Amino acid sequence: MKNLTWLDISNNKIEGSIPGELTDLSRLDYLNLSWNKLSGPVPFSNEQLSSMSRVRLSPNKGLCGNFITLPSCDATKPATLFVEIFLPLAIVPSVIVFACLLVVKRKYKKPKVKARATNSIDVFSIWNYDGRIFYEDLIEATEDFHIKYCIGTGGYGSVYKAQLPNGKVFALKKLHTSETEELAFIKSFRNEAQVLSQVLHRSIVKLYGFCLHKKCMFLIYEYMERGSLFCILHNDDEAVELDWAKRVNIVKAMAHALAYLHHDCSPSIIHRDISSNNILLNSKLEAFVADFGTARRLHADSSNRTLLAGTYGYIAPELAYTMVMTEKCDVYSFGVVTLEVLMGKHPRDLLSSLSSSSDPKIMLIDVLDQRLPPPVDQKVIQDILLASTISFACLQSNPKSRPTMQYVSQGFLITRKTPLVKHAAIQDISISELRN
Repeated sequence: MKNLTWLDISNNKIEGSIPGELTDLSRLDYLNLSWNKLSGPVPFSNEQLSSMSRVRLSPNKGLCGNFITLPSCDATKPATLFVEIFLPLAIVPSVIVFACLLVVKRKYKKPKVKARATNSIDVFSIWNYDGRIFYEDLIEATEDFHIKYCIGTGGYGSVYKAQLPNGKVFALKKLHTSETEELAFIKSFRNEAQVLSQVLHRSIVKLYGFCLHKKCMFLIYEYMERGSLFCILHNDDEAVELDWAKRVNIVKAMAHALAYLHHDCSPSIIHRDISSNNILLNSKLEAFVADFGTARRLHADSSNRTLLAGTYGYIAPELAYTMVMTEKCDVYSFGVVTLEVLMGKHPRDLLSSLSSSSDPKIMLIDVLDQRLPPPVDQKVIQDILLASTISFACLQSNPKSRPTMQYVSQGFLITRKTPLVKHAAIQDISISELRN
């Protein structure tokens, strides 16, 4: 059991609590305990849950803990505790307090409360930190969002680096002052806060909290030292750091994250803007899916029609004429980014050549990023062939012909004993072979 990496005992009507011994499984990477009758606190720490690639604990009505889909254990304590212990102790003081209030009421007029409709935008929430102190620390660390701390500008806000006195570093995405008046920007900002506060996956950027106030709106993220995948691929020196093994791992991380969003969240979450700009890399060049401003939940009882969203060059072609959102839109975008990772640039020229010729004589080795030496390790070569094959399958014009992200994710987890193609050398493999 010490070497166990995958545990799926869902849909078994298991009762009782989760055994604490499971926390000793240091190699556990996938945990699915959903659709049982488990109860009590979850024994895993936040660090252990975050280290796993995929975790499913709901629905289990009796479970509680810090996991994002579960209620707090404090909220599940029986009400009888209050009735039996605290209520009797509170009766006498309550009478005294009530008498005091009568005296105070005669002496002071009741102040007028300014009428204000409750607005869900006026929210400040930080997980695992003291809200007020942390807020002040962030403002001080960025000198009230001074331009010198700005490390990037996105579609609807700027990103700032905030280093606290204790050495911890965060990334703050702040909505521009002029944009706080635009309902579309506010909606995207609130949507990103809502979605990211409800998901937990190792390859999805971590949201630590948010401030959604009409005068100051920002999100607090885990800091990604290396920035976006797009920027690294367009810098020759940094692109060389992304060797073939690291590039394959980036593709795998994207696949696992999207599989989690599509198949482990209920209802499914569609990202709608998968692009190299929205894949961030940490100091180890590990990939994380980010920017959930346009993400949507896929409801089975809805038409799921939507306005066109995404980045030009990554949008699935069917969205232009159907405007119907499905998970296959993300699959198409994943295929584009996968080819971009392998080629070192956007694959628009390659895709154009493939669509204009029935059997173009293009070799795989000629489209791989020429800034890197050709791969020689057989395992890496097989991973490149698999990623290439999957990318072309994801780029099928017919959405129904594309694989699901769950299928793609599982494909990367399988240890292959036979080669994907008959050739021993990668130099002999053509694009048409991989497409077929």
